[in-house]
Amino acid sequence: MLAALGRNPWFARQPAALQRMLVAGGRTVDLQRGQWVYSQGDEGTGLLAVLDGALRMEVALDADRDVMIGLASAPTILGRTRRSGGGPRIITVRANTPARVLMIADDALDRAAATDASLWRAINELVYAQLEQATRLAAYLLVQTAEGRVALRLLQFAQGDSVPVSQSDLAEMTGLSRKTINGHLAALERKGVIARGYRAITVVDHAALERIARG
Repeated sequence: MLAALGRNPWFARQPAALQRMLVAGGRTVDLQRGQWVYSQGDEGTGLLAVLDGALRMEVALDADRDVMIGLASAPTILGRTRRSGGGPRIITVRANTPARVLMIADDALDRAAATDASLWRAINELVYAQLEQATRLAAYLLVQTAEGRVALRLLQFAQGDSVPVSQSDLAEMTGLSRKTINGHLAALERKGVIARGYRAITVVDHAALERIARG
C-alpha cells in the first residue's frame, strides 16, 4: 500500500515514519459502484486515499439536485480535518466504479500528529492544493469554448486511454446539455480523437485532445 500511495506527490513528500503511521491508522474499504463514502454535511472529517477505481464527487445545490463536479481516481488523496478549522463535509463522495479506498479519520490524524506535529502543516498544504486546483479549473471552464470544456474534462479524467464517464456526467461537469455533449463527442470521434463505448470513452489521440483543450 505504501508503494501505491507513494505515487501521490503529497504523500511521497511526507517522512517515511509519518507515511507508515497514516497507513496504519487508516481503514481500507472496498466499495461497490454507487456506494456512498461520505455525504455533504457529515460532521466527521479526515483524509480519503483512492487505492483503486474512481470516486464520484457531487455537490447538492438544493434538496432535489446533486451536481457532479469531478472524479477522483488512484492515487488521489483528498479531504480535510476540522482540527484546523472549518465545518462539516462540503461534498458528497461515492464510488463511480468498484473501488478500494483508505479512510483516515480525525482521531487517526490526531495520533499521528502527536508523534509528528508537521502533519498539520502538511494537511494545510493538501487543502491549499485542492483549492488551487478547483480555482484553476473554474477559470479554465469560464474561458473555454464548449468543445474545449469537453476536451478538458476528458483529459482530466482519463485513466490511461479510458475515460470512465457517461455523457450525462460530462454534461453535468461542463454545463452543457446531453444533446450538445453528444454532438461534440461525435465530432471528436469523426476526427479520430476519441472512440465511444458503453459508459466509457477511449482517447485515441491524446495530443490532438490536448490541443483542443488548450484552445
